[in-house]
Amino acid sequence: MGVGRFLQIPRGFSAGPGARLPALLAAFSHGLPTLLLAERSRWVLWLPVALGTGIAFYFSLPFEPSGRLALLLMLATIAASALAALTHAVFLRACLTLAIAVALGFALAKLREELVAAPVLSARIGPTVLDGRVGYAEPHGKSIRVLLDDIKSREIAPSALPYRIRISFRAGAGALVPGERIYAMAVLMPPPGPAAPGAYDFGRAAFFDRIGAVGYAYGKPRLIGKPPPPGLSAPLVLAIEHLRWSMTMRLHEVLPGSEGSIASALITGERGGISESDEQALRDAGLAHVLAIAGLHMALVGLGLFWVVRASLALIPALALGYPIKKWAAAAALCGALFYLVVSGAAAPTIRAFTMLAMMLIAILVDRPALSMRSVALAATIILVLEPESLVEPGFQMSFAAVVGLIAVAEWEQARAVQRGTWGPAWLGSVRRYLRGIATTSLVGSVATVPYAIYHFDRATHYAVLGNLLAMPIMGFVVMPSAAVAVIAMPFGLDAWPLRAMGLGIESMLAVGRWVSQLPGAVTVMPAWPVSALVLISLGGLWCTLWRRRWRWLGLMPAVLGVLVAVNAPVPDILIGRDGRTIAIRTAHGGLKLLPSYRDGWSANEWLKRDGDEHVAEDAIATGADGVACDAIGCVARLKDGHLLAAPLRVDALAEDCTRADIVVSAVAVSVPCENPRLVIDPRKTAESDGYAIALSSPLAAATVAAARGERPWSARNLSSAGSARPAGPAP
Repeated sequence: MGVGRFLQIPRGFSAGPGARLPALLAAFSHGLPTLLLAERSRWVLWLPVALGTGIAFYFSLPFEPSGRLALLLMLATIAASALAALTHAVFLRACLTLAIAVALGFALAKLREELVAAPVLSARIGPTVLDGRVGYAEPHGKSIRVLLDDIKSREIAPSALPYRIRISFRAGAGALVPGERIYAMAVLMPPPGPAAPGAYDFGRAAFFDRIGAVGYAYGKPRLIGKPPPPGLSAPLVLAIEHLRWSMTMRLHEVLPGSEGSIASALITGERGGISESDEQALRDAGLAHVLAIAGLHMALVGLGLFWVVRASLALIPALALGYPIKKWAAAAALCGALFYLVVSGAAAPTIRAFTMLAMMLIAILVDRPALSMRSVALAATIILVLEPESLVEPGFQMSFAAVVGLIAVAEWEQARAVQRGTWGPAWLGSVRRYLRGIATTSLVGSVATVPYAIYHFDRATHYAVLGNLLAMPIMGFVVMPSAAVAVIAMPFGLDAWPLRAMGLGIESMLAVGRWVSQLPGAVTVMPAWPVSALVLISLGGLWCTLWRRRWRWLGLMPAVLGVLVAVNAPVPDILIGRDGRTIAIRTAHGGLKLLPSYRDGWSANEWLKRDGDEHVAEDAIATGADGVACDAIGCVARLKDGHLLAAPLRVDALAEDCTRADIVVSAVAVSVPCENPRLVIDPRKTAESDGYAIALSSPLAAATVAAARGERPWSARNLSSAGSARPAGPAP
């Protein structure tokens, strides 16, 4: 089927080679209005896309726009809205509406930044004495991670004091209750930035959570009281957090280890205590979605409650025949889903799932049909308006990619349902539909989310269908029903048995995850994709799923182009950490190897993962076979293009390296002339740049983390001199 058929090429256009392009352009100009008018009912679905485009433009800027610009955009949207309301031209009104949504998205992102702006620590401090109020405390590996707010410190000026601080305690913090005020001695650091240009920015996520510092504590926290929280809404927020904490503690009391942590992830949204091996097994088996409360969990809770209430009321003939028990059941399910939303922490996927379920239940209450794709658009709009930063988070992207893909397939299946007959006994048809639904859901969800999984986590799973076929019946018939019974019974102290049943179900799911993840070829570790590839694939996917007619398949063109961009993306040949001593080089075999002097293990592991390498830092140390030689005063490495890199550790090695090396990465300040190398980097430059990614081109292409982040509020430093690598020569 050719492009001309999609665009309805008018008769009379020549099909000759020289006339094909004019014919296609003319067909586009003639056929596009017809196609757009035929899809008029789907136009509204592009509003959240336009809103997200404005938000994405805000986050892509290398500088922080002024609040005046946001104000001007808001005024422009008001004027454009008035113009759109006055015009009778359909396409002009549609274009104005999309432009309004783009400008509004940009303005909302800037407004959100202004609302959450708080001091961010710019350098390491400590040990320092501070006291603060506990926001939450959750297990995290071998420690307890505690979020503190309403912080006081004698060592930090009030104007520089972060709004929230997250610190880890090795002991003594397991029994902390939200609202308690504690005293601690801790080392504080700025929230970590990306490990390399283009990597995930933890500092940006922390900024929008109003976390201005992270660190670790010495010793145990000391309780100093429970003062009443300030403000009118704070008591309600504190009561909710206390409820979530008490439920989480009860889950860990009955179900220790990963089972209790997974149970709390499913009920209260707290997943910090899951062992790394168990979480990795679930992720590699395609079951990571069970740990994030989203559509599956909300549907099991809300629709399960709807079925139970309606079935119970139907047992009473007087109620079933004389009253609208279906609406009563919908109201009960809506209340139950709202409670689940509150106790689960109201993350973006949960809000999306609740919005869709609420629209369906409200449709039952008002005797209207539910429009699923419009429900997704509404949910996306609500989240983007309230938290624009969600757009750049993996949870938002993967959640909406999966649900949009699933609904698009469901719409296609609905159109085919009238043509498909049934065969066999009724019970067999039910089993067949159930298994087919799990397989379809898993396959579509996996395909829809794989670009985002590769971009954010550098991994692609291949047995997700098998993992979900084995684990989802356990989830639907054992884990979530037991969780619902346990939550209902918890206030009466009767939750032990349902929680143990839930634990058995979780252990069975973990067994499935461990087995599937160990199958040959279960996971492919892939190099990191550039953001341009993800944008092209996303736009292509949206074009394929939001339209209904055959021209939607034109969206495959940008999607394929995005894959080509990803496959052919250039990779760095040298990576330098923010400490100046953690260095990785690309060997002649194509892989990354670390110089033995590395210290920043976290950055090193991130580099390897982003390069599609399954090794950990300890197993990727360069040796003589890689052209690397080290001694007590530094290392030299022969690069794949034949040039020499030197990494001196002491001043007495620097002079010699400056005469023979092409690239010098010094761990000591360069205070002597060093003009022979093509590039000289010393501790000052690595501190300014936050790390380098260098390509061995002519001239050398040196990208920095600081330049990639830009001069934004979450960067927490002056980046005026960190935009690029300085030329070789004496350091100023």
